[in-house]
Amino acid sequence: MILVSFDWAFPIMKKVDLFKELTTTYSKHGWQLKTALMQPQTRAELVADDATILESIIVEEANVDALWFSRPSHNDREAWELRLLAETQYALFETFEPDETEELRNDARLEMEARLREYVSRV
Repeated sequence: MILVSFDWAFPIMKKVDLFKELTTTYSKHGWQLKTALMQPQTRAELVADDATILESIIVEEANVDALWFSRPSHNDREAWELRLLAETQYALFETFEPDETEELRNDARLEMEARLREYVSRV
């Protein structure tokens, strides 16, 4: 058996750079950042690098880092996407009918957050 050791590692993108890249990309496609779910250390890292980066959005403390985006969809629907704030590309998507209550929408978004937490716990 041959064991190989590497003294180098792949560079890891800083969370602030990943945040800016994701928000820019989503914005180009008509998405609006609505809410950020962040671990306290991630929030601190982002604010340390750019004090104004989170001023215009709601930030909720969470045990995962993720971003909520929304945009109008076809047939008067509203699309929502929950994107993991990580280099691993993972997102959950849902569309809502115009007549769905905010309570039903919120329940669906909470379920999506639970599915994201489950995914992160397995990775």
